Amino acid sequence: MAQSSAEHEGMCPAVKRVKTAHAVAAFDTLSDAMAVEAAAKEYGIPGRMIPVPSEINAGCGMSWAAPFDQREELEASLQAHALAYEGIYEVELY
Repeated sequence: MAQSSAEHEGMCPAVKRVKTAHAVAAFDTLSDAMAVEAAAKEYGIPGRMIPVPSEINAGCGMSWAAPFDQREELEASLQAHALAYEGIYEVELY
């Protein structure tokens, strides 16, 4: 049986990426986004910083994304730590 060029070179075969639902928090200012990033490290807020997806119009260009099943935890953490955010949206991301 012939090997594909990827197998021949010791590379992994291509993996198909699938979009999944995420809770994406948008911010009015970059300082609001950076405050969430700092608080996430300190308090274990789920998610990571990403550029604002094209589906969302937000002022600063950065947003915070977490798997959608962690939306309630994300929102509760933002409110508990008095972190400013414009809104939380459901967006399909890779």
